[in-house]
Amino acid sequence: MANILLPNQYSYLDSLTTKKNELTKRMEKFAKENSIPILEDISADFLEQLVYMYSPKKCLEIGMAIGYSTIRVAKNLKNDAKIDTIEFSKQNIKWAQSYIKQSGFSSKIKIIDGDARVVMKDMSPKYDFIFLDADKKYYLELFELALKLLVKDGVILVDNLLWQGFAASQEVPEKYKKSTEFIREFNAKFLTTSNLKATILPIGDGLGLGIKTN
Repeated sequence: MANILLPNQYSYLDSLTTKKNELTKRMEKFAKENSIPILEDISADFLEQLVYMYSPKKCLEIGMAIGYSTIRVAKNLKNDAKIDTIEFSKQNIKWAQSYIKQSGFSSKIKIIDGDARVVMKDMSPKYDFIFLDADKKYYLELFELALKLLVKDGVILVDNLLWQGFAASQEVPEKYKKSTEFIREFNAKFLTTSNLKATILPIGDGLGLGIKTN
């Protein structure tokens, strides 16, 4: 159950995609060759559109990996808007730093080295856009911390909420059972949080979109 959409649907949408820049293609190739999970292209397109439309001034990304989604956010930020991004892996940070330098958006991106569960507890800035794409077993904890940092009317976007289709499946492979439980528990919390107007969109691997109401 690798895809939410049928393969021919992915192929069709991919055929309509505008030409990617060379850096984006290199990062996608590197991630695939090194088995590094990055945001699906169709989800990254939606992320870019959302950032462009909403025009956030201060963004937070939880889970940077090699900086793929970080760069795609940064290129759509206007004027003096910036993105802070948290990453635990030292190796990922090294790779991301190289790609960010190549992107030309270094001035818009601040990398925070550390465990998001620890780092976020000491953060005081208030963000108007937060993107969560980290270890699934920590999603609930990170979500609670993120909400405290999100301003009223701020937007939160969360990836992997359909979890390769397993979130809606009766039969889940053993290796995915625990992570599927984490996602199902998160989804229930996400959609019933009283101060969040939330929905789950069948885009890519499932995107949770929420707006903080107070």
